[in-house]
Amino acid sequence: MTDAVNPAIAGLHPYQPGKPIEELARERGITDIVKLASNENPRGPGSLVRQALQAGVVDLSRYPDGNGFRLKAALAEHHDIAAEQITLGNGSNDVLDLAARVAVSPGTSGVVDEHCFVVYPLAIASANGRVVRVPSVDWGHDLDALAAAVDETTRIVYIANPNNPTGTWVDDSAIESFLARVPQDVWVVVDEAYAEYLARYPNAIALVDRHPNLIVTRTFSKIYGLAALRVGYSISSPDFADLMNRVRQPFNANSLGLLAAEAALQDVDYVAESRRLNVDGLDQIERGLHALGLDWIPSLGNFISFDAGRRAGAVYDAMLDDGVIVRPVANYGMPNHLRVTSGLPPENSRFLTALERALERTAR
Repeated sequence: MTDAVNPAIAGLHPYQPGKPIEELARERGITDIVKLASNENPRGPGSLVRQALQAGVVDLSRYPDGNGFRLKAALAEHHDIAAEQITLGNGSNDVLDLAARVAVSPGTSGVVDEHCFVVYPLAIASANGRVVRVPSVDWGHDLDALAAAVDETTRIVYIANPNNPTGTWVDDSAIESFLARVPQDVWVVVDEAYAEYLARYPNAIALVDRHPNLIVTRTFSKIYGLAALRVGYSISSPDFADLMNRVRQPFNANSLGLLAAEAALQDVDYVAESRRLNVDGLDQIERGLHALGLDWIPSLGNFISFDAGRRAGAVYDAMLDDGVIVRPVANYGMPNHLRVTSGLPPENSRFLTALERALERTAR
């Protein structure tokens, strides 16, 4: 039966999430576990979200609003755009995939950075497109090289800003310059999943009206603390939003997620405090890495990728013995690096202690 499947799918590997706490507990009998592997907000959901979820439980027997009217209206006001420009998704992964399903077909291609988020090549390949990988510069996007890689087969380009897993970024003017060099029949997706962590963050949304081939994606899984509820969205021209909504699965955003996202959007104090906590956490981690003599990639996300100075798999495994979960990124072409999420201050301290012990145990 495996011979009777789409060959593009047969050659793919499943997405590997960060190790769940429950899985580590089962494997090693550890109960005191810190997970800093999946770039989640360590604070948990805000009070407005909790209230919205309590109120929404009574309607769980009903299907969600398939058009997400209330959340779209809130997002339209928040970003000063038209609701018709918004496509809702089951996390931003969903809309990243929808964009490829609309743009890519057999015989066409998509262009990505060599250290890009793994969902981009998965989306292109599953739509029967050819994945073109472009080398990075200083772990970040080389926009000149990305533009040069665009040819007559190219239908889509993915740019993460900030990038995951490296945390690198490019400014708005560089994005606009790139858009000016790309043919208008090539869709450019700018993934801004971590944008709200920046005090003055890159905001490609402001470019959408001038560049109708631009699609910007955002998520409620990061600073808003709603990773479990899976709500993301894209902002594009109304025409492309209409195309994505034609292939979007019915009810792809659930009722509790819609309610929670609307509430989270209004909780400006929660967002501001999460941003402040993240700045302090990144500083704490950087100081600890410096004390250990390790190099890291400067990041504008809520995570840092650092060079373990050796094959990182052994260091990762040794840290699991101490109940600390970080993220190996060898599948991103970074075999000596680990990625750690900025957590609460005691969690960051626990990580640094476990890292020091792991480095001692894995010394050559």
